[in-house]
Amino acid sequence: MTEIEAIKERHSVRSYADKRIEQEKIDRINELIAKCNDEGHLHLQFCADAGNTYNRLLSKAMGLGSAPSVIACVGPDDDTVEERIGYYGEKIVLFAQQLGLNTCWAGTFNKKGTPAQVNPGEKMVISIAIGYGATQGKERKSKPFDQVTAGDNSDWFSYGVEM
Repeated sequence: MTEIEAIKERHSVRSYADKRIEQEKIDRINELIAKCNDEGHLHLQFCADAGNTYNRLLSKAMGLGSAPSVIACVGPDDDTVEERIGYYGEKIVLFAQQLGLNTCWAGTFNKKGTPAQVNPGEKMVISIAIGYGATQGKERKSKPFDQVTAGDNSDWFSYGVEM
């Protein structure tokens, strides 16, 4: 699967099968995470056991309580960390899709229950549930092009918005 195919096929998945991710896939994800951490000056971490990351009632109601693993999105507490985490986190999400895994960005999670290391001067911005989805998720309605942009209608820009 190409990255473009992954973009088109990926949907947020909130309910996961009771199946652990194979070590070979974990190793490949960790290789990409190390590269992203180096390039983006981040501290993203793959936690094979999600622990109590999604133990709150809201998360359980959303289905995330079944996520076997989590990617903890940690970085320095600065003005650009959210942007960098979004960029590099999406690279990881699309790579996971290419590996046959499913993901869900989750802003609601138990920071203290996440088995991630957060050093002084860092913060955990968001989490990404990861595993084998009970389903492949479903397509959600997107806003039309003219509602998300104004001005530039060049081919490369239009293609980027479509993706």
